[in-house]
Amino acid sequence: MDRRSFLRTSALGGTAAAAAGTLAAPAYAQGKRTLTLVTTWGRGLAGVHDAAQRCADTITAMTDGDLTVDLKAAGELVGAFEVFDAVTSGQADMYHGADYYFVGQHPAYAFFTAVPFGMTAQELANWYYQDGGHDLHDELGQIFGLKSFLGGNTGAQAGGWFRKEINGPEDFNGLKFRMPGLGGKALGKLGASVQNLPGGEVYQALASGAIDGTEWIGPWADEKAGFQEITKIYYTAGFHEPGAGLSLAFNRDVFESFTPAQQKICEIAAGEAHQFNLSQFLAENGAALQRLAAGGVKIMEFPDAVWDAFGAASMEVHAENMGDPLYKKVYDSAMASMTSSSAWIQRSEGTYRAQRDRVLG
Repeated sequence: MDRRSFLRTSALGGTAAAAAGTLAAPAYAQGKRTLTLVTTWGRGLAGVHDAAQRCADTITAMTDGDLTVDLKAAGELVGAFEVFDAVTSGQADMYHGADYYFVGQHPAYAFFTAVPFGMTAQELANWYYQDGGHDLHDELGQIFGLKSFLGGNTGAQAGGWFRKEINGPEDFNGLKFRMPGLGGKALGKLGASVQNLPGGEVYQALASGAIDGTEWIGPWADEKAGFQEITKIYYTAGFHEPGAGLSLAFNRDVFESFTPAQQKICEIAAGEAHQFNLSQFLAENGAALQRLAAGGVKIMEFPDAVWDAFGAASMEVHAENMGDPLYKKVYDSAMASMTSSSAWIQRSEGTYRAQRDRVLG
């Protein structure tokens, strides 16, 4: 019996048990507790580690220390890509990370970070908080014993750093490039040799020649990582993460042992970190891009033919996953929300921005 079948069967058994013992009071753990938070981020990685630390500090402060969150950065307890299993197994209580690292567990997890040609940060928030995205995150989490919330957002991510200019789709053939998630799968369809590396390992891989290029986040985090020391070719718009959400996920049994007030505090802490983190990245990126350009970095955009190839490859990746009913359900929900949100944003804010730029020069 596979894991999903087991969990579905267990859920049915649990329903029967609940019916036999209705009105039983929920059992909440008493006294002060220390919760272990594992992350996909190396300690100090700009922005992403900040979001994890903010979640930890806010939960600790708002519960007056009744829930004290002990943050373990990538490699301090488990590896960056091991946090999902650590929390589902009960080795750790919660994780903070990018859920698209876990498309091997289920491809629909990509939507709660970013999918190629998907939602901007505002569109993601609209879907998540207003159009059923959080409920779908929860439905997915129930399969694996998780309770998840958005807990950060990097905003639109850059196309990445390259050792050579990209003049056409053929330039990706044989290119060793770091890109996680479904965006990486799309890039693989253009012939790239795609690598999925934790953030803390990317600089060394690029410096050593193990990879020919990398995306990371955007100007501020990329500058902090030091990629401009290795190459000066930087593409500032990417197809793969137009508004990358980060997640705070709890072992579901642990979360359900919290009091209702503690559960609400955790939800609020994640939401506050999401908004703070997005504004942090957007506030820092402009000045960082100016510094990179002043330091000799060549700021570039992909030509239309490359964007067309990105689009075709991305749609192929989505099509390959449509046989999974839950993936299709999440995809349909996300795309419907994105289309609706985008129609208004383009006519209101989009028109305003264009006129502002024209009037102010």
